Parts: sequence; C-alpha cells; structure tokens
Amino acid sequence: MALITFIVEDNKTIRDNLIPSLEDLANAAVAGIAETENEAIAWLETHRGEWHLAVVDLFLKQGSGLGVLAACRERGDQQRVVVLSNYATSEMKARCAALGADAVFDKSNDLDAFFEYCNADRPSQLAPL
Repeated sequence: MALITFIVEDNKTIRDNLIPSLEDLANAAVAGIAETENEAIAWLETHRGEWHLAVVDLFLKQGSGLGVLAACRERGDQQRVVVLSNYATSEMKARCAALGADAVFDKSNDLDAFFEYCNADRPSQLAPL
C-alpha cells in the first residue's frame, strides 16, 4: 500500500527533490502540498482521515509549521506527522513533540533516518485514496 503523504514545504527545490525520493524510497504517493500554514490547515481539514503521513517544515511563506502541528493534533491512530526542517534543535524538537509531532528530522543530516522512519512506520488501517 502506498504511503499517502501530504507535504508542507515552501521551497520548490526541496519539494522537487523530496517528492520523487519519497515515491522511490518509501513507496509514497503525494496527495497534496502546501506552502503556507493556512493552506496546510485547509487541506488537512478537507482531507481529514485521507492521509497517512504529513511532512511539515517549520518555516513557511506564511505562518509556521508549529501551527500546522497544532492543527494535526486530532488525527487517526495510523496517521503520522513528522517535521523535516533545517532548524531541528533539541529545543525545537521538544516543542514539536509537545505539539504532537511523531518525529523530527534535520533536512541536512537526518534524511536516511527520515526514510527509515517512513518505511518502518507503515499504516495498516487506512484505505488508499
């Protein structure tokens, strides 16, 4: 089963590299993207229960990934929210965890761990889109 994924990232270059990598390395199907906090929250509200993984950057064109995390707090047991950011300090990791993030990865140093997480924590109950 494909990992139905939603990406919150405002950098087009990063998205253009992340999407094929997720498809190839994690059998992911990207169902949507957002560049701002408001776009992300609107997508999540419209597609409640229809995704497996949300990948969230902290710094966005408008708002922040922290607001997106807060909007994802009430989600299904098989839905995971991870932060993929260049600002994955220990303080920020704790803040993200307090807002409900399942994991936090540094874009520069933790990509292998990020893809391992995507493959190890596969959904078992959500139907594909």
